[in-house]
Amino acid sequence: MNTKIYKYGFWFGILAFGSNAAFVLAQTLQLLGVLNFPFDQIFIYGFSLCIVIPFLLEMLALHHVTPKDKKFWSHAALIFTIIYSVFVSANYVVQLATVIPMTLRGVSSQISILVQTPHSLFWDFDAIGYISMGLAMLLAVPVFEKHGFQKWVRISFLANAFVTPLIAFVYFYPKFSEKILLLAIPWTITAPMAMLLLAIMFKKNIEIEKKASNLNI
Repeated sequence: MNTKIYKYGFWFGILAFGSNAAFVLAQTLQLLGVLNFPFDQIFIYGFSLCIVIPFLLEMLALHHVTPKDKKFWSHAALIFTIIYSVFVSANYVVQLATVIPMTLRGVSSQISILVQTPHSLFWDFDAIGYISMGLAMLLAVPVFEKHGFQKWVRISFLANAFVTPLIAFVYFYPKFSEKILLLAIPWTITAPMAMLLLAIMFKKNIEIEKKASNLNI
C-alpha cells in the first residue's frame, strides 16, 4: 500500500515543484519587464494555482506514510496546507476568472474590491495562504528523521519555515515596493526545494521497498 502512496507523493511533488519553478520564472520575467499585462498576471496566477493541488496531495501522501507516533505533526501540517489551499485558490480563481477579463474589457472599476493590490482583501488572502504554507512545513519538521536523506528534507522544510517571517513582512509592511518584494527571494529557493526533496524522498522509499520485496522473494 505504501508503495502506491510513495508513487503518488513523488509525482504530485514533481508537479508542485515544476509549477513553483514556472511561477518563479514568470515573476522574474515580470520584474525584468519582459512580461507585461495581461500575460504576466495570467502566468503568475495560473502557475501559482497549479501548485495548490499537487502540493496538497504531496502533503496528504506524507501524512499517510508517517509513523503513528508522528501523525499528530503530519496531520497538523496537512491542516495548514488545506488553509493555504483554500485562501490562495480563492484569490487566484477570482483574479484569473473575474479581475483579468473585466480589466481587459475596461470595466475593472466595477470590481475594484476584487483586485489584488498591496493591502487589499485578496492581498491578505494571499498572505494568509503563504504564511500557512510556511507553518505547514514547520509543523512537518518533526516527521522527518535527523539522518539519511530525510535530514535534507527536514532542513529544506525548516529553511522555508524560517523564510515565512520575511513573507509576512513583505505582505504587511505599510509601504509596499519592489525593493520590499525582493526580501521574499529566499522563498523562491526554499519552497520549490522543499517540494522537490520531499518528492525525491518518496522516490527513494519506493526503491527501498522494492529492494525489501526482492530480498523476501
